[in-house]
Amino acid sequence: MQPYHSKMNESTKAPMEWSDIRVFLAIARTGTLMAAARQTGLSQPTMGRRLKALEASLSLTLFQRTSDGFVLTAEGESVLGHAERMEEQALAFQRELAGSAQQQLEGSLRVSSSDWFGVHVLSPVLAGFLKQHPGVGIELLTDARLLNLARREADLVFRIQPFDEPYILQRKLMHMDYALYAAAGQPHPVAGDGEGSALVTLDSAYRDFPDAVWLRRMLPKARTAFGSNNREAQARLCAAGVGLAVLPIALGAQTPGLERVELGEPPPGRDVWLGYHRDLRRLARLRALVDATIEALAS
Repeated sequence: MQPYHSKMNESTKAPMEWSDIRVFLAIARTGTLMAAARQTGLSQPTMGRRLKALEASLSLTLFQRTSDGFVLTAEGESVLGHAERMEEQALAFQRELAGSAQQQLEGSLRVSSSDWFGVHVLSPVLAGFLKQHPGVGIELLTDARLLNLARREADLVFRIQPFDEPYILQRKLMHMDYALYAAAGQPHPVAGDGEGSALVTLDSAYRDFPDAVWLRRMLPKARTAFGSNNREAQARLCAAGVGLAVLPIALGAQTPGLERVELGEPPPGRDVWLGYHRDLRRLARLRALVDATIEALAS
């Protein structure tokens, strides 16, 4: 097989466009035109045309079209590493431009957190910030995925574990206490081992979370009636009388129809961390939001 860079030099059909490289990366990562179109905000026909244009400019077939989607060819695999390095350089350039801009507080910010934390903890902080800085727009993404700060999938992330990436500036924002809750006004006698009790807890994918482990240890004979990775759903089902639930107090205290249950030992709490890419440390609107959040929530 002829090296792809040699074929690139021979090709004079069309110049290679960075936008086509972005399309190539989206298809390589998602495996289908539909998913790649959702990721990039383009239509499927446009994605298909862009891919054909890129393959023509390189004189290569980058993907094998199968019934299950798009699979990288050997030539596509060779191109992938170079495309990812091009993407990183382009994103670093964008971050540097954004981070070095000493502009007034205008522009947009993408913030990521868990669903309940975004609604019950962050929303009041964001509301106050937006009233104070009307030139800033905030997009709040409540997503279980760990979004990539290097690709600017988010500018500021809140999560319950520290960041491992060396390019992330981070700090522990606050400690969240948890408590055991039951539906208010309903009898909820709890035997020593939980026999006869029902639980509303995390789903099996999160069974190793500290509060789920605590609940099984404290009430080993209780049955699981409902499991979900959505804390808001757990709170609603608990308030409806489905079962006992361990919830962050910040959520439980704001959910009507709940009351706390004491078992003699509180559930373990969690720390909340915030993080952002170091290239954005001079972005005025991001600094202002971080400062406002720390002032409002830091423990």
